[in-house]
Order: sequence, then structure tokens, then C-alpha cells
Amino acid sequence: MTLLLQISDTHFGTEQAPVVEALAALVAQQRPDLLVLSGDITQRARPAQFRAARAFVDRLDAPLLAVPGNHDIPLFDLWARWKHPYALHRAAFGAELEPTFSSPALQVIGVNTTRAYRHADGAVSAAQIDRVARLLASAQDAQLRVVVVHQPIAVLRPEDVKNRLQGHAEAQRVWAAAGADVVLGGHIHLPYVAALPGLARPMWAVQAGTAVSSRLRAGVPNSVNLLRWSAADARCQVEQWDFAAAHSAFACVKVTALQVARGPYAH
Repeated sequence: MTLLLQISDTHFGTEQAPVVEALAALVAQQRPDLLVLSGDITQRARPAQFRAARAFVDRLDAPLLAVPGNHDIPLFDLWARWKHPYALHRAAFGAELEPTFSSPALQVIGVNTTRAYRHADGAVSAAQIDRVARLLASAQDAQLRVVVVHQPIAVLRPEDVKNRLQGHAEAQRVWAAAGADVVLGGHIHLPYVAALPGLARPMWAVQAGTAVSSRLRAGVPNSVNLLRWSAADARCQVEQWDFAAAHSAFACVKVTALQVARGPYAH
């Protein structure tokens, strides 16, 4: 069994110390094969916030794939925003803004959906869609094929439509046809799993809440996602783990089994 842990919207600068410690304990307990940070790692892209985020993930001692979110671009330093918008992110997490990870059981592809000229909206370009499709086409049957974005590729509530990734429809169509199984996202601090209809193959949107930040939606606690993948029988499940303040620990509150297609598939 292969385990991927998705952490999103940590917003370091607004982190809650007890939740940070509980998340570190969860990682030590579960020992994921890959840790994915799906953007908004910091609150205001300040050096101290990036240092705190980097120090935290270094504690976790797990392979890491991180993509930036809109909060990881300087907001008030306009010179930095236009000239070097990702300088601090790169210093903390590496020069590649669209990293990839490959193992016998996983193919994970990062996509930078932020734009320095946008405040919060995200977009995926035709070139990015094509790049991901080409990489997906090289995947092996045993690999769970995962794409990581920041803004959601699908939303469930009308009020969240404004936050949906621009270019989402074409990305869904092309990536599903190329073999993607899961698209991980964040941005709206609302965890859910949604099957994406009308595509060539089954593909799922898996959204994470905010992992450790105090910037919570009403009634929605801090949460992370664990994806468990068994290549032997093409079985994948998503576990939503919420922070329980009464126990100062994360607990699994929901398990969703995903249909994952291998070989010819007719929808």
C-alpha cells in the first residue's frame, strides 16, 4: 500500500501551534511515501513565513512536492511581485515551480496555477494542459496518476464558482483522456471529493481544507487528506483527517473509495 499525504493552505504566519504539532505526529504515525503541499503555504509570502514552512516540512522527513498558491506571491511589495514573484518560494522549496514525482506506485505532476497579475484567481494554460497530458501518457499501469493544482478544478457550491480554476473544462477533458486519476487542489479551505462527470475515464477532484491555519471556514475544522493506493488491485481511497481540538490530534472522519480505471474504459 502506497500513501500520499495532501497538506494545503497552511498559511504559515497564521498557523496554530497545537495543530502543527498534531500534524507532525500524524506524519510520524502514518509515514507517507509522498507529502504534497498544494499551495498557499504562507500567509503573505514573507521570508520568515517561508522559513517557518520549510522548517516544518524538514521535521516531517518525507519526500516533498510543493506548488505555490496565490498567497505565496508578495502582495504589498509590488516590485517583487512583478520582477521576482516566486523568488522566496524557490528559495524555500526549489527552483522548479511545477515539480514532478515518480515512483513505481505514483506519478504526481505539479502545475503552477497562480499568476502574478491576478490577485486570487488561478488559471491553467493550453501549454500547461499539454505538458501534463504528455507526462500522463508516459505513466505505467501500476502508478496512481495525480495532478496537483492550487485553485479547484471543480466546485460543489454556487458561491465557489468564482474560485474555480480558469481553463478547468479543457483540463478535465484532456487530462482524463490522458489517464489522470486524481486532481488535488486547495484554495477554498473546504475538503471534499467529487467525481468529474462526462469524461473519457473516471477522474476525481480531491480538495483539502486548511491544514494548520486559523483561517477556517465556519464549521469546517483543520484537515488534511491521505490517499491510499494499492497497485495490485487498482484500489484507491481518500481519507479526510480532521483536527479534533478535544484530543489535540487528527482523526479520520471520512473515507471515500475512488473508481480507478486501468485498460480500456467505456463511460
